[in-house]
Amino acid sequence: MLGFWIYLMTDLILFAALFATFAVLRGQTDGGPGGAELFDMPFVLLETMILLASSFTVGLAILGSNRGYKKQTIFWLIVTFGLGAAFLALELSEFSHLVAEGNSWQRNAFLSSFFTLVGTHGLHIAIGLLWLGIMIYRLLRFGFKKIDLNRLALFGLFWHFLDVVWIFIFSIVYLIGGLA
Repeated sequence: MLGFWIYLMTDLILFAALFATFAVLRGQTDGGPGGAELFDMPFVLLETMILLASSFTVGLAILGSNRGYKKQTIFWLIVTFGLGAAFLALELSEFSHLVAEGNSWQRNAFLSSFFTLVGTHGLHIAIGLLWLGIMIYRLLRFGFKKIDLNRLALFGLFWHFLDVVWIFIFSIVYLIGGLA
């Protein structure tokens, strides 16, 4: 458990560095569009609501596992997987839309820092979905083993951490960055 907390702290340092980079470079648009012109706020709000809902459902899964409710746990983990996959699909859609309009990470420093920060978060979501898929398989195949329940608790910490990071991304990148 201590090792996982250390991992989360290193991830926190990684995201802090990415946020600091974004803060420094957010005004460096090189004459191109800034966040206010690029971001589709209703779309980003939908992404946010989906990811926050997934945090709730993973909490329900952990609650079910603590009570020994296998079917409830599996159900909420599958719902969490679906919500996480939907979030990732929307994020990839946002990226492809920006790139299709000529606003790739190569256009300017602002977009480079944006794609790096948000893309790193998306990569973490993708890794979390892989981890979650493996856990669902193991729970279905082998039942509730102590080690799998411990892994589920660690996954819950990881997933909630990603939600907190997204709240900061939503607030700093999209809300504040979209107004600047």
